[in-house]
Amino acid sequence: MKPGDKVICINALIDADKKEEISRDFEIWVTKDKEYTIREILDNNGIVTGVLLEEIYNLPKFFKLINKYQEPAFAIWRFRKLNYATAAAAEQHEEELVEVGMEPKKEKEPLKQS
Repeated sequence: MKPGDKVICINALIDADKKEEISRDFEIWVTKDKEYTIREILDNNGIVTGVLLEEIYNLPKFFKLINKYQEPAFAIWRFRKLNYATAAAAEQHEEELVEVGMEPKKEKEPLKQS
């Protein structure tokens, strides 16, 4: 996954023991089966890769674990990349198939009368 990719949330569940921490860190949480656009990918010092989303902005917080202020990121494993073509890409693909697989039809010449 990379910034600009369209993704769908496949897991929005919060473990019971993490509910208080999550509600303190995130003003807005993700929704299962909703599509999002990746805004940025954060390494988080190798602890867990997180993503920031175009559709959700949360206020930056200080995170002791990574020792810095940043916008809270959603764990990347909560999402799956969507692989669908835009209408323009689909049309271009269709044109390529026609060009490769079909020869133009030749018109029949009229029969000559003797």
